[in-house]
Amino acid sequence: MSELGKKIESVFHNVAVYKDPRNYEVFNGRNLPSFIKDYLISRHMSPNGELNREKLDRFLADHIPSDNNAIKSRLMQGETLTVLTRFIVNTNLKANKTEFQIPDMGIKLKETEIPCYLVQQFPADLVDGEKWGILKMAYIPPSDDAQGHVELVGFKPFRPLEKLDIDYFRRCRAQFTFDEWIDVLLSAMEYEPSAFLNKTEKLEFLTRLLPFIEPRLNMIELAPKGTGKSYVFGNLSKFVWLVSGGRVSRAKLVYDKAKQAPGIMRFYDLVAFDEIQSISFTDGPEMQSFLKGYLEYGKATVDNYEFMSECGLILLGNILLNQQGRPIEQNYFDKLPEIFHESALLDRFHGFIEGWLMPRINSDMVLRDWTLNVEFFSEILHQLRTESVYNHIVNELLVIPEKADERHKKAIIRMTTAYFKLLFPHITSVEDVNLEDFDTYCLQPAIRRRDIVRQQCYNINPEPSYAKPIPNITVKGL
Repeated sequence: MSELGKKIESVFHNVAVYKDPRNYEVFNGRNLPSFIKDYLISRHMSPNGELNREKLDRFLADHIPSDNNAIKSRLMQGETLTVLTRFIVNTNLKANKTEFQIPDMGIKLKETEIPCYLVQQFPADLVDGEKWGILKMAYIPPSDDAQGHVELVGFKPFRPLEKLDIDYFRRCRAQFTFDEWIDVLLSAMEYEPSAFLNKTEKLEFLTRLLPFIEPRLNMIELAPKGTGKSYVFGNLSKFVWLVSGGRVSRAKLVYDKAKQAPGIMRFYDLVAFDEIQSISFTDGPEMQSFLKGYLEYGKATVDNYEFMSECGLILLGNILLNQQGRPIEQNYFDKLPEIFHESALLDRFHGFIEGWLMPRINSDMVLRDWTLNVEFFSEILHQLRTESVYNHIVNELLVIPEKADERHKKAIIRMTTAYFKLLFPHITSVEDVNLEDFDTYCLQPAIRRRDIVRQQCYNINPEPSYAKPIPNITVKGL
């Protein structure tokens, strides 16, 4: 255990967890995200950090089936099953019922029903969207007036944090130095801070968290293979949806006209397109038109439906490097899907993450220490999205020249605010801000990331607006 680990356990105590890779071997063969694993580990761990593996193994055997393909058959044979799973709730007004879907088990909406008494008992949990919970299910055979269906007969929501105290988090943050806090954040992402070579690697890696913490922040990351993109965006938060390859339709993403139901962007903080080079978009021109409107204004019209959301988008792709570790091609976006081969659309992404500045993940980077519970950490990032005090501080501190390009200005303000929330969440008044730190760790990285987008747009379309340098935004008092 490191000195930092001891301090994390002491300061955060109730929301800290000891990461021992041996403890997580019990999950082998069960594909669960980190926030679920941490929840189960914490439920079966003693105060001194000892895991009751036998009890946890029994819970997993009872609640996570070894064969999802057999679930429907077992239900139809009369078993009542209790499972911990991801599921989707849908209110069917036409049929006057609430349905649920378990994609991993092949259980479809039209085959299910949630009785009214459960919806009334859990009004905040059994609302439309994707959830996690412990579901007790039984098959109800067909009768004269009803078809056979799977019914939810019992429910326990996945709610490990009944109350989240953002002020408690701020007080805890105040007990760490800046360098310590960088390492706390890396450990919360489940990586060993000492395995990073320098602060540049660390800060570039932490930049991946910006769209977790700032509403409708849209970014692009290109990185060599093996730098942990999929893991970060697929495991750290239930508020992030990871799309890995395949075809993406407007109906799935935005709005399904046939079902008259919003898509996944309506219910998540962030949608990450992993392996973006292998993703194809149906109705490319229509999707491109939608993205232009949405990325600019946070809303767009699909037929007569006005779609609105605070969901951010991030494009994640691979990039080839030369022997010096720099991109071989100067036009970074050439390998993106065709709908992104337009400067007007790319200009609406706020910033760029230089994935080649990050280390390739190796076994030494696996954390074996105390850190923040992933569920707590993801909830904190989610709640900080709507804390307006940070926007106020950033707007007070930035000096923006007259006639500054509006897209550049908005992008830099958004990223600066995200950095400030992530690195200095304990500071809630302008007077307490260290101006040099604010400039070094919040404003300048935001400017640099925005300037990369500008340069790449110029490579695609060398028009005067992209040739102009980024506005000279400075910090008041420096």
